[in-house]
Amino acid sequence: MGDHPLVPDYGGACLSNVVPALLEPGDTAPSWLPAAAAQADQVVLLLLDGLGWEQLEQRRSLAPTLSAMEGADILTVAPSTTATALTSLSTGTPPGEHGVVGYRVLEQGDVLNVLRWSTPSGDARSRIDPRSVQSEASFAGQRPPVVTKAEFVETGFTRAHLDRVRFTGYRVTSTLVTEVRRLTAAGEPFVYAYYDGIDKVSHEYGLREHYDAELAFADRLVADLLDVLPPGAALVVTADHGQVDVGDNIVAPAPEVLAHVRQQSGEGRFRWLHAVPGHEHALAEAARACHGDQAWVRTLAEVEMEGWFGPVIRPAARARLGDVALVAHEDVSFSDPADTGVFELVGRHGSLTAAEMRVPLLAAVAGASG
Repeated sequence: MGDHPLVPDYGGACLSNVVPALLEPGDTAPSWLPAAAAQADQVVLLLLDGLGWEQLEQRRSLAPTLSAMEGADILTVAPSTTATALTSLSTGTPPGEHGVVGYRVLEQGDVLNVLRWSTPSGDARSRIDPRSVQSEASFAGQRPPVVTKAEFVETGFTRAHLDRVRFTGYRVTSTLVTEVRRLTAAGEPFVYAYYDGIDKVSHEYGLREHYDAELAFADRLVADLLDVLPPGAALVVTADHGQVDVGDNIVAPAPEVLAHVRQQSGEGRFRWLHAVPGHEHALAEAARACHGDQAWVRTLAEVEMEGWFGPVIRPAARARLGDVALVAHEDVSFSDPADTGVFELVGRHGSLTAAEMRVPLLAAVAGASG
């Protein structure tokens, strides 16, 4: 698989096209959109963070509700990471246009952690305006209700990708179901809901028994949502990325590579290397020689030419990228001492392998069986 990164189909069955398809139903619905979603007067879009199609396919017996839904897989965006994918979902645009081109990106000379909206000096909300980083309207400016964790509502990333929606925060999962029931009973035509449990569990525990238990729980959440929707309303389920269990296979970039690097950004499976000025070519050559057996090594020009971020990369987005990308195709993660968290991640994502890029797009109609 090392020769073939799975590049998103930004003109077709891609996560960036789901919301436009749902907000413009009827005769214009694309063939990859489940008919149950295209024909419904009310739609609830549920994003299950971290649920890859391959992981679901391998565990169908644990997810009877999801397995019974209509639909198949689509591709997420590049990189296959939450910050980028959720922004593409909400804005209906590829990463090169909305500009949230990764989990950790270069902004105003610092590396901005987009999910935390922080730089090495701390909280960056007052210094880096989220709306200046990402200015595309979410949900075509329709301001739908969004049901998400209450602690996410005021974050910088939320301001960047969900600006001006109508928030309903939940504290525990049961209230996610209750709020969706309330909103759809009130006649809301479109509701977006977000659940992050699968991603959290896979990051901390990998893809073993804890992951299986969480997938079964998420499947019951889907069943509960279908039970409370008005008859005829459609529940659409998708995800932002899949996962790879890398365990402790953490690879430090070789000294021959780091000799040409002034800083790093991105994440473990899509690591951007920023070259010492004048060392761009030498960096690319060293990275290919040292890590070409573990990763797709691409220069920024090659990434742009191959369309990884879409047909257009706007100047502001391009400035946030590095010079050379290490994009893992083996089950490894590339380390960066500046990229740390509260625990060592076991499950990872970000690359362009099928396990990370293929995500479900499923739908079912409430009360369809009578």
